[in-house]
Amino acid sequence: MSAAPESGNLRWRKSSRSAGNGACVEIAESPDIIAVRDSKNPSGPVLRFSVECWREFIASVRSGELDQPGGK
Repeated sequence: MSAAPESGNLRWRKSSRSAGNGACVEIAESPDIIAVRDSKNPSGPVLRFSVECWREFIASVRSGELDQPGGK
């Protein structure tokens, strides 16, 4: 297993659907990981996910599997 790149070496981006209010997350991709951070705190903690786990998460979001009952 290779070490994840340091967050300073990653190219961060926000969703094109970002509202611009600062309440967003940013992601950065490398061959082995997807990194996620809070756009309001770019020097703060970074979550790192395997590419496979990230794809499963995105598929769950798109399918509505993670929606809360009642839309809350």
